[in-house]
Amino acid sequence: MGPAITVAFSVFLVLYWALRHKFQGSVLLYSLAAYAAAIALKYAVQIPTVAPFTATFGKVSVATGLYYGLQTVFFEVGLAYVVARFAVKREKLSGDDAEAYGIGLSFWENGVLLGVLSLLSLSLDYLILAGGSSTVAQQVYQQLSSIEPGLFAAPGAALVSVFFSVMERVSSAFAHISWGYLVVLSAYYHRKKLLFIAMPMGLVDALVPFAGSISLAAFEGIVFLLSLFFLYVSYAATRGIRSGRAMTPLAAS
Repeated sequence: MGPAITVAFSVFLVLYWALRHKFQGSVLLYSLAAYAAAIALKYAVQIPTVAPFTATFGKVSVATGLYYGLQTVFFEVGLAYVVARFAVKREKLSGDDAEAYGIGLSFWENGVLLGVLSLLSLSLDYLILAGGSSTVAQQVYQQLSSIEPGLFAAPGAALVSVFFSVMERVSSAFAHISWGYLVVLSAYYHRKKLLFIAMPMGLVDALVPFAGSISLAAFEGIVFLLSLFFLYVSYAATRGIRSGRAMTPLAAS
């Protein structure tokens, strides 16, 4: 249910913006380029370094939090700006595409990477488990029950898990929309201040190592409130632009 709801929510955001506002297909492609490059770089950095880093500083520490957070700052937010600036210079993005670009970034993370792919993976696991007494089914069950015991929780506990899982994806969507929106307006209106406001938002991932240190409800509540704060800051910081008192666009200069 968690991945299915996440996919539905992500697709709804894209369709809503396409029907009610403006969402060019090219915006979705540019957001894919930015997100895919960011994830590729994260993997390139983490595969050789995460084990020695956590062995040195511990899996739960401020240093480890910054290890993850700074990667999001520079790879996800920073590359989103680089791609947006590239597209703006070629007149493929304008200030009107800012929200759509952020929704696109959210779509690729929540709707595809952690939505569709997770849904396919879980569906395959359950199909194998449907084999019942087969050797493969027993091996998969033993692995899943030790790694992800929540998949076999009672209905009540499972629904609580689904609720917080969806809440986490909504928080992620709000964060991606916030910095995606800001980097496009920063590139289009040549306002570096907006980029500097957007980049620290990536530090939300610095909280990841501390997820098990407090209750799940408290952790997801904190992340959700932070994501709402990001939305507020992004719109408050661009009030002048939205009211028509914007500077000359970089694309026209």
